[in-house]
Amino acid sequence: MSSESQEQHDLSPRDSAEGNDNLPFGDLLKPQKESSSDLKQSKANDKCRPYTRIHMDLQEKSNTNIKHFVIKKLQKSCQCSPTKLKKYIFDFFPVLQWLPKYDLKKNILGDVMSGLIVGILLVPQSIAYSLLAGQEPIYGLYTSFFASIIYFLFGTSRHISVGIFGVLCLMIGEVVDRELHKAGYDIAHIRSNGSTLANCTSDVCCDRSCYAIKVGSTVTFVAGVYQVVMGFFQVGFVSVYLSDALLSGFVTGASFTILTSQTKYLLGLRLPRSNGVGSLITTWTHIFRNIHKTNICDLITSLLCLLFLLPTKELNERYKSRLKAPIPTELIVVVAATLASHFGQLNEIYNSSIAGNISIGFKQPEAPDWNLIPSVAVDAIAISIIGFAITVSLSEMFAKKHGYTVKANQEMYAIGFCNIIPSFFHCITTSAALAKTLVKESTGCQTQLSGVVTALVILLVLLVIAPLFFSLQKCVLGVITIVNLRGALCKFRDLPKMWRVSRMDTVIWFVTMLSSALLSTEIGLLLGVCFSMFCVILRTQKPKTSLLGMVEESEIFESMSAYKNLQTKPGIKIFRFIAPLYYINKECFKSVLYKKTLNPVLVKAAQKKAAKRKLKEEAMNLKRIQDEVSMQLSHESLELHTIVIDCSAIQFLDTAGIHTLKEVRRDYEAIGIQVLLAECNPSVRDSLARGEYCKKEEENLLFYSVYEAVAFAEDSQNQKGVCVLNGLSPAID
Repeated sequence: MSSESQEQHDLSPRDSAEGNDNLPFGDLLKPQKESSSDLKQSKANDKCRPYTRIHMDLQEKSNTNIKHFVIKKLQKSCQCSPTKLKKYIFDFFPVLQWLPKYDLKKNILGDVMSGLIVGILLVPQSIAYSLLAGQEPIYGLYTSFFASIIYFLFGTSRHISVGIFGVLCLMIGEVVDRELHKAGYDIAHIRSNGSTLANCTSDVCCDRSCYAIKVGSTVTFVAGVYQVVMGFFQVGFVSVYLSDALLSGFVTGASFTILTSQTKYLLGLRLPRSNGVGSLITTWTHIFRNIHKTNICDLITSLLCLLFLLPTKELNERYKSRLKAPIPTELIVVVAATLASHFGQLNEIYNSSIAGNISIGFKQPEAPDWNLIPSVAVDAIAISIIGFAITVSLSEMFAKKHGYTVKANQEMYAIGFCNIIPSFFHCITTSAALAKTLVKESTGCQTQLSGVVTALVILLVLLVIAPLFFSLQKCVLGVITIVNLRGALCKFRDLPKMWRVSRMDTVIWFVTMLSSALLSTEIGLLLGVCFSMFCVILRTQKPKTSLLGMVEESEIFESMSAYKNLQTKPGIKIFRFIAPLYYINKECFKSVLYKKTLNPVLVKAAQKKAAKRKLKEEAMNLKRIQDEVSMQLSHESLELHTIVIDCSAIQFLDTAGIHTLKEVRRDYEAIGIQVLLAECNPSVRDSLARGEYCKKEEENLLFYSVYEAVAFAEDSQNQKGVCVLNGLSPAID
């Protein structure tokens, strides 16, 4: 058999594939044809034949001058041509790519239907969420209108619905109430006495509603700038730190805060909004202290709306596959409640709180208050991250489901401009929302054109219908907001399954949910991110380790603690470490390796003690006893001559990790045990080379597979002809 075919035979198919895919060392040598008799003979003599190592040559890397590289990149990026300019414009405005190719017959019906239905659902939700953000109802309608139009121009997802979102409204509302309090607006006094407090300068007089939208639009502007800047510098990787478990826990915790903030409307109580750490507990304390002031009319209305909305929402969810379009239950409730409140004169007779006057048309554009930017800049960071993380994740999820691609970086631009431009038109922060996106998808949406239809529905309300909601009770809006929290609150039903799949993710969910609900949304998000990163570190600090054995009649090695009937080679132990080896877990690596194989430090100490006792002629009897004790320290592994470290699960090494491997190798070599590394990935091999783990003549210490390392160890021992017993035969220090 030729040497080339012999070398190829020694590699398993898996090893060969890994060598081709992961190593930039060129192709493996091709096997030549072998006769069946040669193959049988090879298998029979497999244990005693000399093992030929595979050697591969590194590709020659060109010396790159950093200065020339940077200049070349800058020249390439600064070059301008008509083709490049056209591509840039088309990438920045995706509507120019898909709209000219729009299939009218195929797509128009689905887009019109989905846009119409989402618009109908969005009207009552926009009015209700305005209340959550501390704004007048008209501003929620403005927000949904402008967001739908702008995303149509900049967005790449065909299915997501961008508009007002409950969690962001809650976060904005907290900032608005804080700034109102700092500006001297006594909200409790205003609501109890019905007077109007205003801050007036020489030319401008701004009441509470005016100042509230100034704060809201300024926060929106800053959040949008953050999102566009992140898109420009392509730092969307920040969303990687927001895992699904973390986002789910954050939304559920924020939902408890939203539910708490809306409870006072259900009871008809006029209470100041609590802010800061522990606002949820403070709000419930105020509610129970004032429960005797409950407005019976608002309470009855709230119960009736709940009794209607909850079952119909369940029916919509259960029979969504049979229904061509979901029943617009919220719109039905809003219309019925408005008519009942108007003709029943509930505000005049029972002092029920109503939405009040909603003006028609658009207000004159106004720039954000630049003086407020320092006060809200920090708050806008969390709002911007949550907004783009939810938008990008939903975009990618529905794009994958329907077989098209979205550009995450362009999505960041789109959601950023959905905040920057509307902030000049008295709007608040927007993002995609799962519930409305699901409705949009299920009603036949085909392209972003459905967003234009949604905007037209809202425009009709803004220009004609808005004043008709004058008598709408605020408790109805509170009920609509609470009912839309069903999805987030139902996450508790998924906890048993989440616990079975990943206990760590479940703990992250609970920590984020509780901190978001009991402390504050911003602190909850920060704690959730920090805790999830700590969990990642914790997983690598105490990783799984195992000794490996070979599956019979194969070249596969698996954990001996997990599988039965695995074969072991005498004198060889194979150790697997499933984590990066770096400064955090280096001590864990050493201690576990020494515990599972042999502690070379103890063996070396025993050797030194035995040597000293040989020099003491006075205690010969004591020497014999203690020599027997020292030999018993390593009695279980007297035949051990090689330790193979399976590095396939070690993603990277740092300086401490390289130093640890050197120390381990030095300790074992001191007692005559060789240490071999197998299946190192390119990153680990580069780190070992830079750290000078081994010299050029010691390259045989690194192997492409565990099987190759074991075969080399056996061959080296056979060539020696005698087994070294734990280093007891070499010269003693």
